[in-house]
Amino acid sequence: MLKPSEYAVIERRGSAGKAACFLIMALSLWSAPGGWGAELKPQTLEAWNTYVRLTEQRIAGELNDGPRFLVADFLGDGESRSIRTLLRKGEVPIRKMKTSDGNGREIEVKDGMIHHWLGGIFVPDTKLDALLRWLQDYDRHEQYFKEVEKSKLLSRQDPTYQIFFRLRRKKVVTVVYNTNHTAVYRYHDARRVSSRSFTTRIAEVDNAGALSEKEKPVGDDSGFLWRLNSYWRFQEDDGGVIVECESLSLSRAIPNGLGWLISRYVESVPRESLENTLNSVRDGSRKAGGSPKSDR
Repeated sequence: MLKPSEYAVIERRGSAGKAACFLIMALSLWSAPGGWGAELKPQTLEAWNTYVRLTEQRIAGELNDGPRFLVADFLGDGESRSIRTLLRKGEVPIRKMKTSDGNGREIEVKDGMIHHWLGGIFVPDTKLDALLRWLQDYDRHEQYFKEVEKSKLLSRQDPTYQIFFRLRRKKVVTVVYNTNHTAVYRYHDARRVSSRSFTTRIAEVDNAGALSEKEKPVGDDSGFLWRLNSYWRFQEDDGGVIVECESLSLSRAIPNGLGWLISRYVESVPRESLENTLNSVRDGSRKAGGSPKSDR
């Protein structure tokens, strides 16, 4: 929460400064202990599981289609060509996704929000096997991925990997997590591979980096990140590899009265996280063995 002296600072700032400060105030209220809906409730988790199940049904159908493989292949000829053009230009096209129930209705997530994004990159001058070797070197992810502070491969039993990541997400507020993930790879043919990654544990860290650092109770925290799934597709193409990532994450709901102020912020964080991850894959894999990232 803001101190009285900080309210005085707000009054002296211009409109842009005041907007930023009010955003911080709203986020502080939203994430404060005893605040609105900080606990992951059974009905929220049930809606998440339903959303994941239906999303994975659609993904499985696409992966078993045969000629088509990438998500972009199922978006229509015009949009597919447009995406491929952007990829070849070095851009990172990202689009919002939505999974509906079997009757085309939106899946209600009581006391929570599901963030569903799709993004892609083209990694030039590389082969699929080389890219996968780099990506599966999980002990070194902290050197290349901006949000990863620590990384460790806990176990490997092909095609399944158990991984630990300490994640730091920073935008207006900074949140640190200790997370465990399972990643499972599927080799379709010599040119196409997919993978599914999902968190098995997310613990928000309080006072990160201090002697008093400790984990908050799982599912009873600020509620910025309760679940995270990633669905990857890799296709070796002429002169490189096309990489797609479909990201699903679960956070707490925005309480009534704060939506106008923080909804755009809440939606932007998972989108930007996906964009950062894809850029890190492209840039990091291209200079594998070279200089790791330097901007913390």
